[in-house]
Amino acid sequence: MKLLLKYPFHFFINYLPNHLINRIPFYSIRHFYYRFILGIKLGKGSSIHLNTRINRFDIRIGKNSVINRRCYLDGRGGLTIGDNVSISPEVHLITASHDAQSTDFSYTVAPVFIEDFVWVGSRATILPGVVLGKGCIVAVGAVVSKNVEPFTIVGGIPAKKIGIRNKELDYHCNWMPPFD
Repeated sequence: MKLLLKYPFHFFINYLPNHLINRIPFYSIRHFYYRFILGIKLGKGSSIHLNTRINRFDIRIGKNSVINRRCYLDGRGGLTIGDNVSISPEVHLITASHDAQSTDFSYTVAPVFIEDFVWVGSRATILPGVVLGKGCIVAVGAVVSKNVEPFTIVGGIPAKKIGIRNKELDYHCNWMPPFD
């Protein structure tokens, strides 16, 4: 009996959101499913764009933040995104992995925290346990394996400091173009 219940459960929490819901071109329908069926905390004015894949649901997104097309949100270890955060297309936010030195390939999780006014460039990858400090920028294609200080610009593989950002930030990432 447990096995029979397992399949419908996985259909509604794995298959449906990642193969059907994420392709619906209306924010209201996608956001309703994410909020009320999956339990994702999605702040006012925030948006999750088309074709974003979601793995588990320990995900909190603040106000006026945007998750662009084809991102990967990994909630297995806990993912917190602050206010006015811009996550560019195809970014991977990863909170779980395996211990490379483990003889039994043990599973590990560590939360990712993204503070307010952070901008993550396209195709960047944020690894488990990382904190992106307020106002920092992650350059296109960077792989971030260590915490990033507030208002620091990082880039490369692994990501290293390449600059400093202006600290006088006053904008909102409330961006919902039609059919995106």
